[in-house]
Amino acid sequence: MQIGSYQLSNNLILAPMAGISDRPFRELCKQLGAGLAVSEMVSSNPALQSHKRTLQKADHSGDTGVRSVQILGTNALQMAAAAKLNVQRGAQIIDINMGCPAKKVCAVAAGSALLKNESLVKEILESVVDAVAVPVTLKIRTGWDRDHRNALSIARLAEQAGIAALTVHGRTRACLFNGSAEHETVKQVKQSVSIPVIANGDIDSPESAKHVLDSTGVDGVMIGRAAQGNPWLFSQINHFLNTGERLEKPDVVTVQQILLDHLDKLYCFYGDTCGVRIARKHIGWYFNLIDEIPIIAKKTINQSSNPSEQRRLVNLAFEFLINPHCAYYGSN
Repeated sequence: MQIGSYQLSNNLILAPMAGISDRPFRELCKQLGAGLAVSEMVSSNPALQSHKRTLQKADHSGDTGVRSVQILGTNALQMAAAAKLNVQRGAQIIDINMGCPAKKVCAVAAGSALLKNESLVKEILESVVDAVAVPVTLKIRTGWDRDHRNALSIARLAEQAGIAALTVHGRTRACLFNGSAEHETVKQVKQSVSIPVIANGDIDSPESAKHVLDSTGVDGVMIGRAAQGNPWLFSQINHFLNTGERLEKPDVVTVQQILLDHLDKLYCFYGDTCGVRIARKHIGWYFNLIDEIPIIAKKTINQSSNPSEQRRLVNLAFEFLINPHCAYYGSN
């Protein structure tokens, strides 16, 4: 799949997810088969550009592959300035967020709330595209609500503005993440524009990825929540698309090594205190996919406050999986 001048290794993309798609998780997903990983959204607010959290999001040191950064805002001039700044900081693709349904984002008319104002959408797209020499992509939803699906008109505006690729989540803003994603609108968008179109929403297995690609004709698929605790999903989808055969989930020992490597990267990136705290949700997602993990293991791991203790408890849980005849003692 090609975005602007960049040829991706495949058409599987990790979605930008706030608080999740940080550098450690992006790198892990790319190692396990993602052709592109988009950063969590960065505010275009000038007052936040030097904030510690913003600088962490803009930290691309050691990143492999193409670096795509998503920006968020409602002011065309601020969005253009944010695009320039993030290119200076290493972004090779700028992605514009017009798809986030979160209340705190839509409350300030950003994210998917912008879909209500097509003239402002046009102004922002043109300003950002004109501001930078790198490809600019756009992520949207199918519309504001079921009675106002305007993805087709937004897609045409995007193409006219010079957007290099468009991602469409198959829900409206009003749907949030409820119900099932519908990709018929995504198919119509693909048929209405010549730029690459990427489908997003409820793509959680090799079979669902192939079905969406085949039924809509889109150029790629974007995977978000399904990759949480399950980063090898990209490898499984790649294998299925290339061979028609299902690649089994990694064995327990391999999952253990993937998780421990992920934890080490989180500690290194965020520091011990913050790294341990952020690691808890990732450990929970990994363990949610393993039914045999004792409940006590999850509780004791969430109470750990330093990396060595957290790693020790994670290893104890995996030792229980490998040898379930031994009792799990989270405090030992």
